[in-house]
Amino acid sequence: MKKTLKLYLLTMTNITTTGVTLNIKSCRTKFAHRFVRSLLQIRNHAPPSSSSSSEEKLIQKRRQRIKIAAYLSMAHAVGPRMNWSRALLFKLRNRACRHRKKKRIVVIRRRTKKASRSSQGSVPVDQAKKLRRLVPGAKSMDLCSLLEETAHYITCLSTQIKVMQALADHLSK
Repeated sequence: MKKTLKLYLLTMTNITTTGVTLNIKSCRTKFAHRFVRSLLQIRNHAPPSSSSSSEEKLIQKRRQRIKIAAYLSMAHAVGPRMNWSRALLFKLRNRACRHRKKKRIVVIRRRTKKASRSSQGSVPVDQAKKLRRLVPGAKSMDLCSLLEETAHYITCLSTQIKVMQALADHLSK
């Protein structure tokens, strides 16, 4: 499988589905290289399987590691030029530090649903609040910057999906 992934990376950097040569420095290529390297690391550090009850836990941990690897790869491929990538890197870095600590304090916050304000809030402001919750690092942006960051974030997410789909298609052959 390791040779297959490396071979796939070589073909991915040279040829796309349309036959056009990709730029080596493109975001898609950077993401693919980092993501496949992370997948190989996850695969190499996998413990041997044991009972069926612990196997479910191992699958959940592996799924979480793959998700984190995808987000980290995407944020590193974009670099620090976008707020969402900086916020994502900061969040994942802090999360790793928290998991290293032996004592964890869990605080449960219960969110109360606010009553809908039909006449008080304007529609664009409410939609901007929803966007700010979805895009990492968008809490303190003006509307114009928020829309630019959102567009870039969506583009990167779609690239992430395309690379993962291409990888799954390649490995299922």
